[in-house]
Amino acid sequence: TMSLFAGIQVAPVDPILGTSLAFNADTSQDKINLGIGAYRTEGGKPFVLECVKKAEEAVLKETGETIYKEYSTIDGPPRLKTLTQKLVFGENCKAIAENRICSVQALSGTGSLRVAAEFIKAHMKPEAHEIWVSDPTWGNHNTIFAKAGLTVKTYPYYEASTRGFDFDGMIKALEKEAKEGAHVLLHACAHNPTGVDPDDGQWEAIANVMKEKKLVPLMDSAYQGYASGSLDQDAKAVRLF
Repeated sequence: TMSLFAGIQVAPVDPILGTSLAFNADTSQDKINLGIGAYRTEGGKPFVLECVKKAEEAVLKETGETIYKEYSTIDGPPRLKTLTQKLVFGENCKAIAENRICSVQALSGTGSLRVAAEFIKAHMKPEAHEIWVSDPTWGNHNTIFAKAGLTVKTYPYYEASTRGFDFDGMIKALEKEAKEGAHVLLHACAHNPTGVDPDDGQWEAIANVMKEKKLVPLMDSAYQGYASGSLDQDAKAVRLF
């Protein structure tokens, strides 16, 4: 008899994770893994940051005292949301003080983007169902948004000839092509995969164009603190918007 799953095709290997699989299978003694962006020791082994060790020690110490392994609230622990808001928007953020920021915990970056996309599709007006992403962008962005039913379009971002930011191309696309009310996905810092970010003046210009066109920013902040070494510096774009 035919298997229930006989007609299911095997998904293609993820291009980023596939690089790591190829790296692990390579027998060369001189290999260097340029795939997933993660810290490694001089010996090529995963490097666990000291702050991560200390955080896990603190969690373990409080487990059973103030931390319990029970179901959390659907939108995430209240204290986690408060601390996260201050991390992203700043300790003295006026919007936090005025209770104008709503936070929800989701499963990592991919899960958060999918939840956001589903919310946009289910609860926002049709014009918001169009989302503009940079060309190029993180490999999963387009698929996440498309699978949630959004229309994905791209704006110019990387200028190969200069290995820099195509500021004029992006501004032109947002001014001339993006429809009022559409979403625009922005990388808060350490743009993936180019590593090229707008400077402060360019961020202000992007914000002004989006405000004039009534475009809705969806900010993907995956590397706060890793681009410049400063949590505040890397949050400047988010706080500007």
